[in-house]
Amino acid sequence: MMAFLAMVMFIALFAFGNTYFGWSDPGGKVQLALVSAFVFGIICGFRAKG
Repeated sequence: MMAFLAMVMFIALFAFGNTYFGWSDPGGKVQLALVSAFVFGIICGFRAKG
């Protein structure tokens, strides 16, 4: 359930974050940071499980 919630929140921020929060991201650095944080969270989650 939490993984689904995290995935939905990531997709919403990635797709609509600039409209909702009003950030300017012409170079894509904010979206790169979001992707990196999501991937690192997945890696840390797997490492914590096993």
